[in-house]
Amino acid sequence: MPTVAPLDLEGHVVAAHFLGDIPLFATAAGTIHRLDGGEKVMQAHEGLLTCIRDPYSATLLTGGEDGKVLRIGHDGAVTEIAHVPRKWISVVAGGPQNAVAYAVGKSSFVKLADGTTKEFKEERTVEAIAFAPKGLRIAAARYNGVTLHWVATAGDPVDLEWKGAHTGVTYSPDGRFLVTTMQENALHGWKLDAPKGADARHMRMTGYPAKVKSLSWSPKGKWLASSGAPAAIVWPFSGKDGPMGKPPEELGTRGNIMATQVAFHPSDDVLAIGFIDGMILGVRMADGKEALLRRPGKGAISGLSWSATGKLLAFASEAGDCGIVDISA
Repeated sequence: MPTVAPLDLEGHVVAAHFLGDIPLFATAAGTIHRLDGGEKVMQAHEGLLTCIRDPYSATLLTGGEDGKVLRIGHDGAVTEIAHVPRKWISVVAGGPQNAVAYAVGKSSFVKLADGTTKEFKEERTVEAIAFAPKGLRIAAARYNGVTLHWVATAGDPVDLEWKGAHTGVTYSPDGRFLVTTMQENALHGWKLDAPKGADARHMRMTGYPAKVKSLSWSPKGKWLASSGAPAAIVWPFSGKDGPMGKPPEELGTRGNIMATQVAFHPSDDVLAIGFIDGMILGVRMADGKEALLRRPGKGAISGLSWSATGKLLAFASEAGDCGIVDISA
């Protein structure tokens, strides 16, 4: 079994991320813990609501109950991106060219590298934002669908409609598909590369016993892993129509113990799966072979992240039970 270096933090840990080989853990109380030659603690927010890794800049982006959006570097340097007094910021996204998106109520905002901020209004509250992998474009998830906006160029927004509350959104790495998590126990998807003049095609991914709260694309975008079941549910996206008409794979099945977090390895088709009882499994897509990465512990796994080399896996739990798994050992 790989070696595990434990870290016991106080309270709910919202996320675990690597910036280079430095692991950072973000707590709901607003503290960021860096393991860089010892544990270093900083107070980022008065109540932290979201913490993501910006894929374009190797920094963290955070939002809090204090109305602030912050960028945090691997050295602990903090830059304030936005401050909206008396508002909670629970939606942030990182984009190309140092763009940062965040949502307040029924508006999405994108702050560009030159300091200008663009606002995009919706008819309903914005629940999630994602940047497209190509071009400066955002997808804003809301009630009854998603709206796509070009940020830097003039172009009409595109509305992708599907009834229900859409709570999360992600583009496939090649930009051909858009997938949302829903308030009901389901995912919904659109095939975006339909012929000119044709509508985006719908993909319904249902049958989950619980809400899907974690998604992860495989390195080349062939697979989309999801939580929300007593296994990781992994949908195939390698064909031109994605998962339409194809069943998903179920990896790491554990009776009735729910998977709460999924994270694909950065270069191999290997999936880390965190469960509600604190256990973590590594599963190889090719043959379903499982490796126990961590025995059950305190609290549901609330964050999973690989280092850039894929040799280390950081994990966090709702009970503050955190640590690093050394796969190379």
